[in-house]
Amino acid sequence: MGSIRSSHALSGAKLALLAALCGLALAACNQRKPEPKPPEAGDVAVATVGDQTVWASDVKREAVAQGMISEGEPLDASSDLFRRVLDEVVDQRLLAAEAVRQKIDANPAAQRRLAAARERILGDMLVESVVDKAVNENAIRGLYQEQQKLSKQSEEFHARQILLANEADAQNVRKLLQSGASFDALAMERSIDSATRFNGGDLGYFTADVMPEGYAAALKTAKPGEIVGPVKVEGGFAVLKIEDRRLEAPITLEAARPQIVRFLTYDEVRDLLEKLRKQAKINMLVGPPQDVPGAPQEPASAPAQALRPPAAAPGVQPPAAAKPAPPPAKK
Repeated sequence: MGSIRSSHALSGAKLALLAALCGLALAACNQRKPEPKPPEAGDVAVATVGDQTVWASDVKREAVAQGMISEGEPLDASSDLFRRVLDEVVDQRLLAAEAVRQKIDANPAAQRRLAAARERILGDMLVESVVDKAVNENAIRGLYQEQQKLSKQSEEFHARQILLANEADAQNVRKLLQSGASFDALAMERSIDSATRFNGGDLGYFTADVMPEGYAAALKTAKPGEIVGPVKVEGGFAVLKIEDRRLEAPITLEAARPQIVRFLTYDEVRDLLEKLRKQAKINMLVGPPQDVPGAPQEPASAPAQALRPPAAAPGVQPPAAAKPAPPPAKK
């Protein structure tokens, strides 16, 4: 009997231990793995690849890198484009994980390429930081106002024309107009300019400098409503009617904004690189390129030109202190 009681007691102890272990296992099963912290405010997880989380911002960044959307443009997570790019990001994660499993990342060539990618990304992030601080609304408005002070408004003309083959025909048309004939009707009947004869000879608004030689002198002192000519022009003689003359409207801030932002951006990047080059010790181990007769020329779109400021928009001039400056605006 004693041995039987001892066996029962031992079995009870084992059962108690087993119950305790089961309780710990259940508690561990009930503990959830902490959710990863979003890399950006408002970011949401859109997939997991193994133990890695793919965020909506990862997908947007890939779409921007491929030129599918512009920086800052929204990308709806329910769109076909988002799903397509998400699949590409997942594939990239799978390929990278397999490369690590095969220890490809330890290869010296891979190490150099990874280091180059890291340098490029860090450089881009530095530029983004500098530009975000410098290219703000105050800077944009300040440059715009400076350009408005420097720019000179040209005079615009609104005129109609009847183009004739010879001066005698042009003089005849002028007499008909002075006697009260309709300019629109004569343009339709007599003008040899197929581009304007069917709309009453209307040339729209223009500045004298964009018109063929001969127009500027004829329009210089003309008043609205006046008939001018015949004026000798290429292709014949023109009889003109001045409808209106006014100062050219200045470019608006919103129209000039893209050019101003690009100019300020390139200006900041150039200044940053000049500063860093002055502070660093750089020793070029190769000489300058040699001119070889018949050698292909570097294309205008080569990367070496990438930091040059773009040409200014019409009516927008670079500030006097900017070096190098884009071409001056039309005055």
